[in-house]
Formats: sequence, structure tokens, C-alpha cells
Amino acid sequence: MSNGVSHPVFRTSDPAAALALARRLITLGEREYAQVSVDVELCTVDEVLRLRRALPDAWFRTENDAFWARVVDEDADLRTDWHASELPEEADDLAPLLPIGAFVLDQPVGSLEDRFTGLVGENHGVIRWEQLLWPEVPELGYGGRVEHDGVTLVFNCDDAGTGLQVGAHTVCVDLHRRRDAGRYTAWLAEQVGRSVIGPPYR
Repeated sequence: MSNGVSHPVFRTSDPAAALALARRLITLGEREYAQVSVDVELCTVDEVLRLRRALPDAWFRTENDAFWARVVDEDADLRTDWHASELPEEADDLAPLLPIGAFVLDQPVGSLEDRFTGLVGENHGVIRWEQLLWPEVPELGYGGRVEHDGVTLVFNCDDAGTGLQVGAHTVCVDLHRRRDAGRYTAWLAEQVGRSVIGPPYR
């Protein structure tokens, strides 16, 4: 079970402003081993084709319940994951797979964030910067835990981090869950002129 927790520190209707704040936060940490991953749920064929062109290394997974039910019920050898190069070309072949989740994992920081932010639109999407190492602040009792330290930007999501809310983009500080995590998160947020704005996501 994960021991990480995410504290929201900024919410805005402007995705570019959210991305800029997230980038300011990651500069506070040690980034030698940092990586970025993205994922988004796409609901139209045009969105799928546009993202495939912009992110040719993306993987796609159908989120269509009927498709998944056939896999389980028929015990069939049906594909559920495709690399961008393997995805069906025709709209008629793509439509039965909708909605489709698209993701790219473990890329160099700065390599795809701008392109991805421009593609999310009104869909639920996430950028995660992982393998940071937050600075040690002994008086706050936090020494950094690289397996959990990071930043998450959630697009079009409600305050609870569970439901779609178009135009609500939230930046979260990720770190090891412990009793003093909230105080340390507040300290990190203060370094970029922000504060903790809600309960943590787990």
C-alpha cells in the first residue's frame, strides 16, 4: 500500500497558470532523477487522433465497459492496450473503444508537458512529476523521500479529486504520508507564494 499523499496548493481555471506554478514547485526539489508522466481520458475520435499525432510514444487503453466485459465474459484474447502506432486508423474502428485512456510514462522533465496541456481540453487529465527529492527542513521533521516526493497537476477535476469539473485545474504537492506532512507541505507552498487549500488526496 502506498504511503504517499497529495496536498492541493493551487486551483485555477487557467491550465497554463497551473502548469507554471507546478514548474516553480519542482525547482524546489532535487531533480537529478526526476521524471514526468501524463495520462488523460479521451471521449472523441478527433481527440484520440490529435493526441496520437502530438505524442507518438503514447499508449492507449480502452475505458469502454462493454469492451472490458467481453474480455471477462468471453475470456477472449482481445487487445485492451495499444501503442500509438498500433491504434486503429479508421474512425469506425476507434469509436467502439471510446472512451480511451492515453498515457506516457517516465519521460524527461520538460519533454511533453506543454504539448499535453494543450491537448487536455475539457477532459480529465494528469501530469505527475516524480522522483524529486524535497529539501530537508529539520525543524519541520521532513528529510525527503524520493519514492513519494513530487508534484501532480490535475486537469478538470472537482475539489475531492474524483469527479469531472471542467475548468478546475489543481496543483498538488506529493510527499511521504506522515504526521507532519501538512506542515512541510505548507512550507513548500510558501516558497512559491501559495498555501495548502484543502484536504489531502490519497
